[in-house]
Amino acid sequence: MLATSVSISGYATARNKTDLRQYFEFSRQDFDLVEDGLKEVHFGEYLVEQGLIDRYQLFRALQLQDRKPGMQLGQAVVALGYATTRAIEQMFDNFQELATIDVD
Repeated sequence: MLATSVSISGYATARNKTDLRQYFEFSRQDFDLVEDGLKEVHFGEYLVEQGLIDRYQLFRALQLQDRKPGMQLGQAVVALGYATTRAIEQMFDNFQELATIDVD
């Protein structure tokens, strides 16, 4: 996480406070930039962020996936008993609906 302090003197009178809050977290001193730029989110990280599995379980699923060529990550998570097939399918549907940007 990138933590940079950015001073914006006109915040009190800004017309776009909602937009500013979207990009900055307000602190009493200034604004703290929490993260800068775009990041690629992999399905495994998405599962962790959503609380379906923890980071250790993701690691174990990735190890199983390495041992079984062609196995999808969701299949590995289910095979290890960390989630149901239905839960993985729901998460994958939600993951596919995330807003994306083509940077090419």
